Amino acid sequence: MAMRPALLAPEIVLFLGGLAVLMGGSFLPRTRQWLTRAVAAAVLLVAAALAALDLPGPAQVAMEGTFTVDTTTGVARIVAALGTLVVLALASDEIADTPRESETYALLLFSTTGTLILAGADDLLVVTVGFLLASVPLYGLIGIARTPLGAEAAMKTYLLGALFGILLLAGVTLLYGVSATTSYAELSDRLADAPAGVVAAGVVAVLGGLLFKAGGVPGHFWVPDAAQGAGGAVAAFLTTVPKIGAVIAAYRLVAMLPDTLAWPLLVALLAGISMTLGNLAAYWQTDPRRLLGWSTVSQVGYLFVPVAVAGRSDLALPSLLLYLTGYTVTNLSAFAVTTALPRRRELRSYRGMGRSHPWLGAALVVALLGLVGTPPTVVFVGKLTTTAAAWDAGYAWLAVLVLVNTVVSLFYYLRWIAPLYARPETPEQHQDDAGTPGHWSRTTAIATAALSLLLGIGSGALWASFSP
Repeated sequence: MAMRPALLAPEIVLFLGGLAVLMGGSFLPRTRQWLTRAVAAAVLLVAAALAALDLPGPAQVAMEGTFTVDTTTGVARIVAALGTLVVLALASDEIADTPRESETYALLLFSTTGTLILAGADDLLVVTVGFLLASVPLYGLIGIARTPLGAEAAMKTYLLGALFGILLLAGVTLLYGVSATTSYAELSDRLADAPAGVVAAGVVAVLGGLLFKAGGVPGHFWVPDAAQGAGGAVAAFLTTVPKIGAVIAAYRLVAMLPDTLAWPLLVALLAGISMTLGNLAAYWQTDPRRLLGWSTVSQVGYLFVPVAVAGRSDLALPSLLLYLTGYTVTNLSAFAVTTALPRRRELRSYRGMGRSHPWLGAALVVALLGLVGTPPTVVFVGKLTTTAAAWDAGYAWLAVLVLVNTVVSLFYYLRWIAPLYARPETPEQHQDDAGTPGHWSRTTAIATAALSLLLGIGSGALWASFSP
């Protein structure tokens, strides 16, 4: 079978672009670092365009059958590349002309490349490569802010990443040991005849590594700290883009497993615990970014609902892709607001923000209600279809749990929304002392919130393009 590297054009473009940005930034003065941002943006647009060209075509395999290029891979490429492009826009206000500007863009491109490798991986070794390439740049991105909270978050993420990386490698070793292969095409049949206990240990270990990358239980502990301690653009990236590859990788893994053990029940339980724990923990947060970090943990639970019913419902895959697209746009919008107003680090500091900055206030309301799953936002359609997929596969209890958690989540989002249009408590609060919103962050927040609504209205066309 031929290597066919042309099928990996988006990944190659992103990785080479990261190298170009990293080396080019070393020769540019600090006041000209914006050139590396322009190069990074161009690279992301080219990668998304290449992915869009391959999207309508039939499924193909590359690299000796270890990488699949299909509709799922194409959607992941487009959403991840454009999501990172939005992050670059946020970074334009936050890290422009800083000493580590070009390094930040390079790390973002490298991590996005790892995300795309995870999304198309059809082999356990390729999953491992994608995991490492998506994870290692995050450690530097989180700590690049050089604050006490950032240093703590970077250390926690690094230690947990090392632990779950070892766990993933141990799982790959176990599965290879009982099957003599790492290729999904052969694993399904060989694992059916392998010792059930060893297979169970191996699959749980690999799933644990992917759950760390996605930010779901039990690998979730780093997410709230990283969202709080990292810069706004980095926090938006790490709570959004890497999840695309991790969740799709988990879907491909679960879909190929034999029915010798109750894999759907295991993944369903992990999804239920993640959404419930994330919602309960978010309720007590006062820092908006930390709240969004716990919200991310709960969203991973919703995203794993179609993973639990992979291969058991025709609704599973298109609902997963629709939810991933909607979550990416909506979560980036919420973080864009916090990046536009970086000095508002308490929920109470948003009191009256909707009056002083009406467009930003409207964008935040749309984003938060979108994360709840309120019509007509695209997350509402994604949550509705994932619930239908669980019901269709016979997991009615999981569908009910999604609906219950959706209602519960409304309360902590309302804690943030309620003060937006309230009158200031004191005359001093009439004066907006939180600084002028950054132009790029403000524009990004409004544009992504509007896109969340437009994608919700046009979700029928999205669903048709995502369906096999």
